Amino acid sequence: MIYDYCIVGGGIVGLATAMKLLEADPDASLVLLEKEQRLGLHQTGHNSGVIHAGIYYTPGSLKAELCRRGLRETKAFCDEHGIRYENCGKLIVATNKLEMSRLDALAARAGENGIRVEYLDSEALQEREPNVAGTAALFVKETAIVSYLDVCAAMAKVIVSRGAQVIFGSKVVGIAEKSDCVTVDTEDAQWHARKLVACAGLQSDRIARLAGLPVEHQIIPFRGEYYRLPERKRDIVKHLIYPVPDPALPFLGVHLTRMIDGSVTVGPNAVLGFSREGYDKFAFNAADVAEFARFPGFWRTMRANLVHGLREASNSIFRKGYLEECRKYCPGLEEADLMPMEAGIRAQAVAIDGSMIHDFLFIETPRMLHVCNAPSPAATSSIPIGEMIAKKVHAGLPRSKSMPAVDSEAETR
Repeated sequence: MIYDYCIVGGGIVGLATAMKLLEADPDASLVLLEKEQRLGLHQTGHNSGVIHAGIYYTPGSLKAELCRRGLRETKAFCDEHGIRYENCGKLIVATNKLEMSRLDALAARAGENGIRVEYLDSEALQEREPNVAGTAALFVKETAIVSYLDVCAAMAKVIVSRGAQVIFGSKVVGIAEKSDCVTVDTEDAQWHARKLVACAGLQSDRIARLAGLPVEHQIIPFRGEYYRLPERKRDIVKHLIYPVPDPALPFLGVHLTRMIDGSVTVGPNAVLGFSREGYDKFAFNAADVAEFARFPGFWRTMRANLVHGLREASNSIFRKGYLEECRKYCPGLEEADLMPMEAGIRAQAVAIDGSMIHDFLFIETPRMLHVCNAPSPAATSSIPIGEMIAKKVHAGLPRSKSMPAVDSEAETR
């Protein structure tokens, strides 16, 4: 059969896109192909679980708008589907005069973004969080925590209830766009769709190249290494504890995060990964390394961030250095408190000039839309991002309403 839509990728953005496509077009047929045996195995399943309020983003920007909508819509989705979340709030903590001036600018930005914040001096901070050190802080009450894997599972139930198929173990090995459809070859099957949407995360550039598209960027994997605190230290903080962002650095830095399962993590750092999907500390994939080593943009971004990169690498190797980053906000932590936890890997799109791409990046053809970069906080913003993608798809080629029945073999694959 020829499906109306084929989604490549079973992370939260792919699922949200499928959900919004079917919401706007209830009679459509849709198949979602996921190469793993479960949903959200990579970026979605390794993030911090935070529902962000959007305080960091430029007022009026698309990221700010999507994050604000995402916070509301994610919570509403959780309420509708019985998914537990917790409005624990976030404290952005300044530890010196420079950070205090940046905190003031952040408070002004929050006002422009329509986010209510509470300013805490050192005494009020100490009263709110006795184990946190700082000279001042902003309290963002709306920030919450959730399991995004639970959100993914609920999204999958929604799209299946609307007639979609979710096919696991379907690694895409070929894509060919024709005048009337897109043919997608997996290792053991072939699929046809009038429209393809690729939300492939860590493999997004490869999937686009597989479709024969001109791809001028590359995904560079950056490991975010976390530690989990022991159970006896679970009450060390009541809120999420975040640093004041340094505009000169590409990543946010180490923070303390309460998780929905009751645990507390510290991290992440940001170090170059030597495997796109290898989560062990010394994971190495020769093909992945050879690919980014041949890419000029990789060397340019490494040179531009050399000092920061060396510090992050040192903290990755030597736990004492990592501990000092943590003790900046939480001086009561000890080295023995840093217990192992699986890392996450961020799919960082890098341009050929070495600049990190921090905005959306789409590659479109008459019958394909490839999401080559969905910037942080994509999990928080996934529902409005899915709606945005669905609108882009619907604005393209109209589909035929005459569809053959689904064959029984495809239903059981």
